[in-house]
Amino acid sequence: MTAAFEGTAAGLGQRFAPRWSGANAYVAENDEVPKLDWEWMLAAGVALGSFLSSRASADRHPPRVSAIWARRFGTSPVRRDLGAFLGGALMMLGARVAKGCTSGHAISGNMQLAASSWLFSPVMAAAAAGVAHLLFGRPVARAR
Repeated sequence: MTAAFEGTAAGLGQRFAPRWSGANAYVAENDEVPKLDWEWMLAAGVALGSFLSSRASADRHPPRVSAIWARRFGTSPVRRDLGAFLGGALMMLGARVAKGCTSGHAISGNMQLAASSWLFSPVMAAAAAGVAHLLFGRPVARAR
């Protein structure tokens, strides 16, 4: 999904800052005009689906800051939004560095019975659990 943003940024760079873009080997190699292709339609579909899901949800007014976030980082909506933005940016960077997304690797690779994906999937899950534990700590027991 990140390729749509990357291609558009490269194309806009070529259009509006060709001297700077030409100095970047990656942008010069991917000299494309921004286009509306399947990757952009996927990004638009994710945004539209998210909006429709939120409208169809019975929970019309979810809390701006979840309890688990507030317990660890405070109740500031700005801090929460910044955390979400930075987390998304890190995921996008990781996907571009790895030349694909982790969930796509796990799903498609496991379906193809690729040994690398069968090894990677539990490592990815363990890493995600470890990062969640580092960020949020142990869960608090709920009163019954």
